[in-house]
Amino acid sequence: MTADDSYGRIDDEDYPAYTIGRAAEMLGTTQGFLRAIGEARLVTPLRSAGGHRRYSRYQLRIAARARELVDQGTPIEAACRIIILEDQLEEAQRINAEYRRAAERPDPSAMPGTGESSEAS
Repeated sequence: MTADDSYGRIDDEDYPAYTIGRAAEMLGTTQGFLRAIGEARLVTPLRSAGGHRRYSRYQLRIAARARELVDQGTPIEAACRIIILEDQLEEAQRINAEYRRAAERPDPSAMPGTGESSEAS
């Protein structure tokens, strides 16, 4: 990827732009912390061609949430699990809301004049 290619991705929150060192610096944490949340599968950084971890802004937000929990005394494994469960709950609530909206829509086949005739043939 050339420098010109990366300019178009500058606003892409999923673009893996940050090295582990820079990510740790931005979060005010250690590289070991980032490795630990990677081992817990909270975030899976992409790897550069040389095998170096690269983090996106989205992943840094997740890591920052984990750090908040750890700073409050939550063990790192538990913090990771909490965040994963929160994410799963949010997704389930989103899906439920979609189902509710679909259920509230009138069924076009149940409307008078759009379904089959009720007269016997």
